[in-house]
Amino acid sequence: MRFPRFIIGLTTSIALNAQAANVDDYINQLPDGANLALMVQKVGAQAPTIDYHGKQMALPASTQKVITALAALLQLGPDFRFTTTLESKGTVNDGVLKGDLIARFGGDPTLKRQNIRNMVAVLKKSGVQRIEGNVLIDTSIFASHDKAPGWPWNDMTQCFSAPPAAAIVDRNCFSVSLYSAQKPGDLAYIRVASYYPVNMFSQVRTLARGSSEAQYCELDVVPGDLNRFTLTGCLPQRAEPLPLAFAIQDGASYAGAILKAELKEAGITYSGTLLRQTQVNEPGTVIASTQSAPLRDLLKTMLKKSDNMIADTVFRMIGHARFGVPGTWRAGSDAVRQILRQQVGVDIGNTIIADGSGLSRHNLISPATMMQVLQYIAQHDSELNYISMLPLAGYDGSLQYRAGLHQAGVDGKVSAKTGSLQGVYNLAGFITTASGQRMAFVQYLSGYAVEPADQRNRRIPLVRFESRLYKDIYQNN
Repeated sequence: MRFPRFIIGLTTSIALNAQAANVDDYINQLPDGANLALMVQKVGAQAPTIDYHGKQMALPASTQKVITALAALLQLGPDFRFTTTLESKGTVNDGVLKGDLIARFGGDPTLKRQNIRNMVAVLKKSGVQRIEGNVLIDTSIFASHDKAPGWPWNDMTQCFSAPPAAAIVDRNCFSVSLYSAQKPGDLAYIRVASYYPVNMFSQVRTLARGSSEAQYCELDVVPGDLNRFTLTGCLPQRAEPLPLAFAIQDGASYAGAILKAELKEAGITYSGTLLRQTQVNEPGTVIASTQSAPLRDLLKTMLKKSDNMIADTVFRMIGHARFGVPGTWRAGSDAVRQILRQQVGVDIGNTIIADGSGLSRHNLISPATMMQVLQYIAQHDSELNYISMLPLAGYDGSLQYRAGLHQAGVDGKVSAKTGSLQGVYNLAGFITTASGQRMAFVQYLSGYAVEPADQRNRRIPLVRFESRLYKDIYQNN
């Protein structure tokens, strides 16, 4: 089957009607009620080959990261690095730092506890044994909420949506083991490695094996202040512990507790208090510092693995860098909109950008708008070196095992960003066709639902849809 060509003399309505009939062949593979907005266009062409509901607003999900990465390259540059420092405005005499020690966190999404340990070692090596002052956890680079507008409440404690705070250590994620009690009715118990400065409490009731309650008794975690968590619900008796992982809710408190422990381990004492510093202030003298990998490396990981933490810290940093204010969600949104208009030449109009990762249910964009961004990327790829950062079908990232593309025979031919939320299966990127033509495409598929009995096989219609669509695009263009 070949897609219809736009021929001079045919009216637009006839062309679109013929095109719609072809797209219906693919839509028929999907569950009833699914919504599709689709656009396919040759790189550099003035008009799309396929435009099916191209102006329909849709949830971008993680295809939002395509825009975040482009804005970051243009605003921050590929060599930008996140920086974390230990500073002081005091003086050191006879092993005593007279003044506050400032731990200035810069939003590094890759900072590890070992980096903090290394900085404390440098502090120790500089001769500091005692601090006559406070230890300040400075998070002034970002402001307002660490959670973006429109994030589902039940995702908040999941590690994939750990708040992208100014202070992040080990991805602000920790793991525990939940053990069922030997006697039904007793509370299950939790083991947390002492490595993690968190407090976990169990109110989980142990159920007998095979209990009829098990089907409807769910585990829940209730976060409290200062990274205290309470587990509630039920757990059927089991021989092995249940591994669980949760997102830190208070990055500054968590980082502060880790720094306090590392200072103690190094034998460095302080006379004051561990405090939070949220107001923008003049930097002190840097005693020790650590940096992230260059931005290009971070963006590659972000796009390949769909890393939300990197996307949202980068998003907030874009706002900080462009406007010279603490990074907020609004500053990031306004900055990205401005960058696209002034530097890319794309006015995104009524597109809603709430975050950088695409986790927010407030985000809205049309295929036509995303297509303009993709066209810019493709036409400037020689300087951006962008497309190589996208997942490659059949080879890496979130497209390594995309069954529909594999069945379409396009492994190695599609570089694209995936986007998945409940009921959402999106793709945005590029395909090199059998004739060697590079084409950009945007697939926004939402309202995807199957009957509860079909949950195990829920992706089968998606695989059929994508395999037929991308096989035809590949072979017929």
